[in-house]
Amino acid sequence: MTTVNSRTTGRVLVVGGYGAVGSTVTDTLAEWLPGHVVPAGRDEVKARRLGGVRVDVGDPDGFREVLDELGDVSVVALCVEPEDAGLARICLERGIHLVDVGATHRLLDEVTSLHEMAAGAGATAVLSVGVAPGLTNLLARRVNDAVGGAERIDLTVLLGAGERHGTDAVRWTVAGLGEPVTARARRVPLPGFGVRTAHPFPFSDQHTLRRTLGVPEVTTRLCLDSRSLTASLFTLRRTGLLRGARGARQQQLLTRVFSRVHLGGDGFAVRADAYRGERHATLSLTGKGQSRATSLVAAHVVRTLFMQDVPAGVHHLDQMAALADLPEQLAAHGITAAD
Repeated sequence: MTTVNSRTTGRVLVVGGYGAVGSTVTDTLAEWLPGHVVPAGRDEVKARRLGGVRVDVGDPDGFREVLDELGDVSVVALCVEPEDAGLARICLERGIHLVDVGATHRLLDEVTSLHEMAAGAGATAVLSVGVAPGLTNLLARRVNDAVGGAERIDLTVLLGAGERHGTDAVRWTVAGLGEPVTARARRVPLPGFGVRTAHPFPFSDQHTLRRTLGVPEVTTRLCLDSRSLTASLFTLRRTGLLRGARGARQQQLLTRVFSRVHLGGDGFAVRADAYRGERHATLSLTGKGQSRATSLVAAHVVRTLFMQDVPAGVHHLDQMAALADLPEQLAAHGITAAD
């Protein structure tokens, strides 16, 4: 396996550096790596005000020009989700590390297909960076190891409905309600929230982990801290009104409502259960602020790529040995393990 030497020079370009996730990534890295962080975004006035540059993820030629102008970018943190893997390709072919907080399974697969190219260029991309995917991947690896190779893994995610998420995150969640599912809802005890009904949801981790861990059956389920809102949303999903082309307008309306109405708190919980025969292992994490947690995970990954030797190629978070102790590192930020 090719290993990339640590880089303590160069700069980190945070694309989406003043958004819901990117602003915390920028601020955190500015403390850890002073003088090395450049925020970027579509609004040139905001970007310049923060000492950054303008980047539009829909303009790959413009992105190349920015990399050329800066000249010494060693890591790109992609905190907004582009339409395709074009920006990832541009980074990796130049030997620039990439940290991608994207959560769409199709896009993650597209970036994963660049593994050989990245390895040949001496670059590393880390995917599944956040809470789900992300922390769920790390918990899944641990419970899988605890049972000696799971036959089935169940992941459960509870999100605070009162948190103010970015528009992209809200739109992604609403779109997920329009996708068909086959698994059943499950009653799950979650630390700090009691027993909740969690519903199958198309998080990318359940697809990724079947490959990275070799587990034949992985299902991720979602609930919100508001029981009534959880019930309403998944009742709406069962009607089929959010599916297909006819559901596009309903999804737009629901996205606007979610962006303005905040019912509940900002706590979150993730739980992983692994089963092999009669063996069962479970682990949970809880914290405040899912967007903040995603940002902290991303910042830790960036710092690792910037400072340590890492394997070249495209890897998901659960495949990075250098980040295996990330849950323990996050305890300092109030994200803690729970029974």
